[in-house]
Amino acid sequence: MRTAFRWVFRLFLLLLAAVALLLIHSIWFKPIKPNWFYDRVFIEYGFQDPQMMSSMRMLPSWMDWYSDDLTDQSLAQEKKLQEKLRADLETLRRYDRAGMNEADALNYDMLEYFLALQAEGEKYAHHNYPLNQLFGIQNEFPTFMATQHPVDSPAEAEDYLARLGKAPVMVAQVMEGLQVRERENITPPTFVVEKVLKEMRAFVAAEPAKNILYTSLVEKIDKAGEKAISADQRKAILAETEVAIRDKVYPAYGKFIAYYEQLLPKTTGNHGVWALPDGKAFYAYAVKMHTTTDMTPDEVHQLGLSEVARIEAEMEIILQAEGLTLGSVGARVQGISKRPDQLYANTDAGRQQIIDDFQTIIDDIDKGLTPYFNVRPKTGVKVERVPAFREATAPGAYYNPPAFDGSRPGVFYINLRNTGEVAKFGMRTLAYHEGIPGHHFQIAIQQELSGVPIFRKVLPFTAYAEGWALYSERLAWEAGFQKAPLDNLGRLQAEMFRAVRLVVDTGMHEKRWTREQAIAYMLEKTGMPETDVVAEIERYLVMPGQALAYKVGMNKILELRDNAKKQLGPKFDLKAFHDVVLTGGSMPMALLERRVQQWIDKQK
Repeated sequence: MRTAFRWVFRLFLLLLAAVALLLIHSIWFKPIKPNWFYDRVFIEYGFQDPQMMSSMRMLPSWMDWYSDDLTDQSLAQEKKLQEKLRADLETLRRYDRAGMNEADALNYDMLEYFLALQAEGEKYAHHNYPLNQLFGIQNEFPTFMATQHPVDSPAEAEDYLARLGKAPVMVAQVMEGLQVRERENITPPTFVVEKVLKEMRAFVAAEPAKNILYTSLVEKIDKAGEKAISADQRKAILAETEVAIRDKVYPAYGKFIAYYEQLLPKTTGNHGVWALPDGKAFYAYAVKMHTTTDMTPDEVHQLGLSEVARIEAEMEIILQAEGLTLGSVGARVQGISKRPDQLYANTDAGRQQIIDDFQTIIDDIDKGLTPYFNVRPKTGVKVERVPAFREATAPGAYYNPPAFDGSRPGVFYINLRNTGEVAKFGMRTLAYHEGIPGHHFQIAIQQELSGVPIFRKVLPFTAYAEGWALYSERLAWEAGFQKAPLDNLGRLQAEMFRAVRLVVDTGMHEKRWTREQAIAYMLEKTGMPETDVVAEIERYLVMPGQALAYKVGMNKILELRDNAKKQLGPKFDLKAFHDVVLTGGSMPMALLERRVQQWIDKQK
């Protein structure tokens, strides 16, 4: 009996040792299976990005080790992540790509493309502006705390307070990078510093109890209810929050303000990235990164001019049918957008009506898409207002993905700084782009993928994501959801807007157009409100190349659909085509083309 026990015990120890060796090998060396490596890469990145973990909410609550911390923004961490990226790419390339099946090869190719592209851009790591008017750290931090950090219990409220208390550390880390950029002669355009200073001064001028960091917490605690957070706990938490905002957050932001005040006289105008060191090479890289193509800036510019001419001709037909024949297309569209029948009251009631009407548009199309999609997301989408403190510099609309655990739906944010910027004839198209079947369908379906490595659920490729959203605008029209001529004009205006982006983005960064030249061109061609146009042009100046992805991506998806129709003839199934495009997750355009062709070959 003792001998048998000893043998069983020895076998157990041997098995335990084997498991330990396997774990050690998988953690510190090249894992035996590629999928183990893929998940290790994602987990390691996730562990170093607590704010991303809070946003995604992929882990159960008992594994929440991260909610009291902020993501490290230091130069040391930047260097550490760059070294990890190069090591991960080297490890990935040691796997036998030739011996993989179709699914495994796609996993390999997607990660290899992403890592290689990031490694190629390492030399341009400082060619950006961490404090900017659009999605800068100074406004992303309060937005994250207000919209992403949950407070459903006293423990989560304590985590909230802990994060507020770490604002000085975050600011000190960001300041390191700002100062290095200044030494490298990488300074933002003048308007960026001016607008960010105005935003930050207003942020710290508010009484702590009126700051979004406080008011949003009040809303969360009230929503949780007294059963979750008692009245006494509520009082104590809010008192501590007020102190943290006054004594921690505001002094930290004071350092940002002081730095930008001394930087402002050193700025050199409102220039594109051509004015930065190696600016021309950096922009070529930005075009490649965002479009996932080998198109040159000049090729993109010419595509933009061609598309603008085509769309302008289609808009002209509708405008003439409306009896509008004089002036530029943009001027006539602008005239329509100012008509009383196209506007809401610039009041709180008018703003709420806009939100309600957007929600109705999204809910209506969601019910009518059965003939076009087999796969639908489980999670819904909600329309909300852009937080008031960032309305002045935020884009007209944007989308935030749902939480992985289902605790938060997808959110379509609409900027309501001025209801005069929201013309009714353009609302359907915007709702389809940001909500259904655009960003919400694509991102929520990607998050819900099964049988794929975790990185496939979260990896973003701009041309794919934005190309799909723009394609969705066209699809909704094809499905009959923009039957009214003015609704179709709204769709064409939105497509014109994306075509103009090809011209002005390359114009400012490659051809040295001025900010004012780009604003004038966009006004002439799109008919958008001037406030929107200015915000857009200034967006492109701080996010070079990103705006190119929409039209390039859409054109590729339409090209793939037309090619599939041509090759399959009566066998072509639109629902199946959409499944192929959506159920692989976000990917570079070349890999999407290969995936669609493989599907076509199987159908044949």
